Amino acid sequence: MNWQAVSFDWNQARAFLVTAEEGSLSAAARSLGLTQPTLGRQVAALEEELGVTLFDRVGRSLSLTQAGLELLDHVRAMGDAAGRVSLTASGQSQAIEGQVCITASDAMSAYYLPPVLKRIREVAPAIEIEVVAANALRDLRRREADIAIRHVRPEHPDLIAKLVRETSARLYASTAFLESRGRPTCASDVSDAPFIGFEQSGRLLAGLNGRGLTLTKNNFKLVTDSGVAGWEMVKQGLGIGVMVEEIAAITPEVECVLPDLDPFQVPIWLVTHRELHTSRRIRLVFDLLSEALA
Repeated sequence: MNWQAVSFDWNQARAFLVTAEEGSLSAAARSLGLTQPTLGRQVAALEEELGVTLFDRVGRSLSLTQAGLELLDHVRAMGDAAGRVSLTASGQSQAIEGQVCITASDAMSAYYLPPVLKRIREVAPAIEIEVVAANALRDLRRREADIAIRHVRPEHPDLIAKLVRETSARLYASTAFLESRGRPTCASDVSDAPFIGFEQSGRLLAGLNGRGLTLTKNNFKLVTDSGVAGWEMVKQGLGIGVMVEEIAAITPEVECVLPDLDPFQVPIWLVTHRELHTSRRIRLVFDLLSEALA
C-alpha cells in the first residue's frame, strides 16, 4: 500500500461522515462534542485536500454532492473499522467496573429494568449503567449501546443474540373506562370503541383485525410513538391499548379486554457485540439481564 498517498487524517474523515449522517454541521458538532466552527474547518480541510466539494447547502441543512456520495461509502467503512478497533480494545478490559450502556424501549426501560438495575448495583457496585430509553433501534456495531433489549432478532453476523423468552401482549383498558362503557364480550362490542395507537405504521390495526376485530383508522384518535405515554393514556381511561402481560399485571387499575382474543407474541432478545461479549463487565450485565428477564 502506498501510505504516502493517504494524505488526509481520520478527524477530517470522521467530521465528514458524521455531518453526512446528521444532515447539518450543528447536529454533527453536538454529536462529536465539538464547536460548529471547528467541525466546519475539518470538513473544509478535507474538501481542500481532496480537491472536491462534498456538500451543497440547502436552506439550513446540507446535501451531499455526487463526489460526497461517492466518498461516503468508503468513509463509512473507515468508521465501522474504527469502531471495531475501539470495541476490541475495550473488550480486553477485565475489570468489573466502568460504564455499560443498555438500550431498550421506553416501556421496557421504565417497567422492566429498575429491579434488574438494583440487582446489578448489589452485585457490581463499580459498574456505571447508562440506559438509553428509545424505541428506535440503536446500532451496536457502531457502539451506540453495549447491550440491547429487542423484540426482533438482529441479522448482522457481528452481533450475538440470545432469545431470553417470549411473552404475550393483550388488549387492556382501565376499570373506569369499562364501567362507563360496559365490558365487551365479543369483537363487535369494541367496533366503535376508542383505541390507543402506536406509531402510524398501521401494523397494530392490521394485527387486531387479523384477530377478528373490525376496526378502522377512526378508532385510533390517539396515536403515540411512546409506549409509556400510550400506557398512561390507557390507565387514565382514554381508550383500549395493547401491553405485555407482565406490565399489565403490575397495573391494578386496568383489566384485560376480550381475554379469549389471540394474544400478540412478543419475543425478548438480548443482543451484544461479539467482541464486547468477552468483556467481564459486559458479560456480567448481560447474564444478570438474561436471568432477570427470563
